[in-house]
Amino acid sequence: MHQTATPVTTTRRKRRSRRKLYIWLGVGGLILLLIAGSIISSKREQPIPVTTEKAGRRTIIATVSATGKVQPETEVKISPEVAGEIIELPVEDGTEVKKGDLLVKIRPDSYKALLEQQQAAISTAEAVSEQQKAAVEKAEMDFKQAQDLFHKKLISETEMTAAKTAYDAAKSAYQSGLHSIEGAKASSSQARDQLSKTTIYSPLDGIVTLLNSKLGERVVATGQFAGTEVMRVADLNQMQAVVDVNENDVVHVKLGDTAKVTIDAYGDRKFDGKVVQIANTGKTTGAGTQEEVTNFEVKIQLDKGTVRLRPGLSCTAEIQTDMVKDAVSVPIQSVTIRTGDTNLSPEEIEQKKQLKQTKEKADNNAEVENIRLAKQTAKEEREKLKKVVFLKEGSKARMVEVTTGIADDSDIEIKSGVQPGDEVIAGSYSAISRKLKNGARVKIDTEGKK
Repeated sequence: MHQTATPVTTTRRKRRSRRKLYIWLGVGGLILLLIAGSIISSKREQPIPVTTEKAGRRTIIATVSATGKVQPETEVKISPEVAGEIIELPVEDGTEVKKGDLLVKIRPDSYKALLEQQQAAISTAEAVSEQQKAAVEKAEMDFKQAQDLFHKKLISETEMTAAKTAYDAAKSAYQSGLHSIEGAKASSSQARDQLSKTTIYSPLDGIVTLLNSKLGERVVATGQFAGTEVMRVADLNQMQAVVDVNENDVVHVKLGDTAKVTIDAYGDRKFDGKVVQIANTGKTTGAGTQEEVTNFEVKIQLDKGTVRLRPGLSCTAEIQTDMVKDAVSVPIQSVTIRTGDTNLSPEEIEQKKQLKQTKEKADNNAEVENIRLAKQTAKEEREKLKKVVFLKEGSKARMVEVTTGIADDSDIEIKSGVQPGDEVIAGSYSAISRKLKNGARVKIDTEGKK
């Protein structure tokens, strides 16, 4: 017997169907809400991870770094003034000498002969002069006798004039003879001086730091081309560091500035010194190339120490050019350059600049005007640039303009814009230089902090 569904059963089935529908609708709506939330959350600006440091008061010392060589303050190149063969060489490389000690002797035979020849010339000139003197005396007597006879009208005027002429000639010959004696004496003095220069003595107390010649070698005098440098004698008790300072840094260096000099051969040991000389003319290397560099030679007098330094040692000098005590300072990497538009990142600013340049280049008929506009734009961009730091205030970064002073290897002086205790964003480099904007959300990067 077939039974039909009752009205009560039908109603129950409809209720169950609606309940399932409501459940599925609720689950679907929840899923949609979750998807929408995740999309919104993904689009929301993510905090930029940064590290911070507190601004504080420190002593800032500005330095200029330069490299060079250690050299003696006093070093004399010994070069002979006469040529010849070395017959005595009593020193070696490294020999300690006193002022007046014999350094080198050149064979003097030819110079002795020259001196004897000049002395003989003096004797000859003196003998000739005596003869000329006697001739003058006789000519003077003849002239006086001729004058007396002429007044008595016993000789003619022609004879008297001839006697006077002979007397004047004798006097001139005598004067010439006297000058010949002076010339012979001068030549003799020169020969004696050359003979004395065949022996060279040490001009100072010091050490032979370089020996180029050997016993028996022939040397060339300094009057002939450059001459032969036989040796060098230096006082190693007072040394100096001769360093090359870049043209951009030399304007900060002053006479009397203190310096710390590190010599490669002595590791991390530092030698104290002070600047005693700054070159007025620079030395240019790589002229006309991309590697062109201009440096100025700076001499740093090193304090006397227990270590005897050798000439030619490589060194690095840190010259202290300025110092500020109790200065408000921040890490040097915290300071960056931005334009006056605080709402644009450097990438956006560069895009705007490129767009402007593209528009200017589009008009080929106004090239001169474009050049003027480009110069004006570049000037305006430079005027907009300013130094800023980012302070962390809560979960956001605030950009503040600062005025800076001197800097050392790690910190930079802040003259205005930051107070001691301010939390300054110190990293990362990419965050400071590119990512951060005024009001950007930030968070502390614990890994970067470590």
